Amino acid sequence: MSETITKKSLQLFELEPGKYLDIQINHPVSVRLKLALVGYEMGKYIILKYPKVASKAEYNDVLFEGNALIIRYIMPANDGECFAFRSTIKYISQYPERLLFIKYPCQIENRQLRMQPRTNIHLPATIIVEDSSDSKPTQFNGIINNISTKGCGFSFKSKGVNASLNKQEILISLQSPATGEIMIPGRVCNSRNNQDTTSIGIQFIDNANIVPKLLKELLIDNTAN
Repeated sequence: MSETITKKSLQLFELEPGKYLDIQINHPVSVRLKLALVGYEMGKYIILKYPKVASKAEYNDVLFEGNALIIRYIMPANDGECFAFRSTIKYISQYPERLLFIKYPCQIENRQLRMQPRTNIHLPATIIVEDSSDSKPTQFNGIINNISTKGCGFSFKSKGVNASLNKQEILISLQSPATGEIMIPGRVCNSRNNQDTTSIGIQFIDNANIVPKLLKELLIDNTAN
């Protein structure tokens, strides 16, 4: 993982409404939440959905005005960069629904998550998950949307699907332009859900050097990958 971190004063916050942010709270207890972005006004505030709760008192011990937050989010369009900033809760609205207004960041840090940049692509594929509790492997049909010699991003429709894929070893089945179906072993490094779509990051376990040949067949320059 690259450890290069760049800092900018009042970097533009560009995440689209509906995307999820990772919220870390350290006081008075440690809590991590995934909250949806509602909107923002540059330089003033960012609005987040209040987490779904069983009772109105839930999270009152950590979600209160003035409490400090660490916010993290991924920008897939920026080649998988992770952005992070510190903020505080400015206000919690109760009507027409509960929303968190947090301070707009003066400084945002970004970290390149990948040693190698990936090439954007639209390649139909299937991931196959061996399940020891079931004789029949689980399969998900979807799209490889970025790729390098080391890994790829894969997205699939997950409505009604209950699957935990993190850290799972899988097989990726896809069609090579030259040789037909190929199978690439891999491991799921991360996953995130956005409405009815699941996106996962896959690290290739490519001891047979299948991927460099595939990239050449797809006319992708893998010297930069």
